[in-house]
Amino acid sequence: MRILVVEDETQLAGHITRALVRRGHTAAALHDGALGLRAALEQPHDLVVLDLNLPTLDGLGVLAGLRRAGSTARILILTAKGEVEHRVKGLQAGADDYLTKPFAMDELIARVEALGRRTVTPVDANILSVADLHVDVRHRRVTRAGKTIALSPREFDVLQVLMAEPGRAFSRTELCERVWQRDHEYDTRTVEIFITRLRKKVDTGFDAPLIHTLRAVGYTIRAPA
Repeated sequence: MRILVVEDETQLAGHITRALVRRGHTAAALHDGALGLRAALEQPHDLVVLDLNLPTLDGLGVLAGLRRAGSTARILILTAKGEVEHRVKGLQAGADDYLTKPFAMDELIARVEALGRRTVTPVDANILSVADLHVDVRHRRVTRAGKTIALSPREFDVLQVLMAEPGRAFSRTELCERVWQRDHEYDTRTVEIFITRLRKKVDTGFDAPLIHTLRAVGYTIRAPA
């Protein structure tokens, strides 16, 4: 992927770009929001790693500028530990994922590559499918291999988030934000409980599981290889 890193901490930006290049990506770094926005608009990128605290133009301003211009680049925002409000605003403004500082470089790479695997939203967004699992969003009905699966309303909501972007990694915190719409005090243990319940209902009795845990990252749903 062609990746732009917009991060004002020059040492951190250097670490990120070098790690991305080692993984086979093309990566460049800028340390100013206005310059980052200009570069992202002048030359298309597959993904932008975007810090929120930037000089000249902050990360939310860069994000807004990209989306106004119709940019389809994936956006991974970087936030300080206490910036929950900014993180939520970023997701609402069109960011695809976020990572809280300080972070492990392996996790950033995993998030970046998961975003790179994201598929386009199906033409019929009311029917979501992964392998033989089908979700009828309009009628809130779930089937696998033709067999109806009974889910609670909250179980359905969690599954719908995963199914809308198969292959993408969702952290426990993001699932809390998407499903429970909490702005603070995330109960990530609740997410683990619901994932366990979904696994029992969706994957039990099948040779190939669809719901997967990504160590130190979160959860994803994907078709068997």
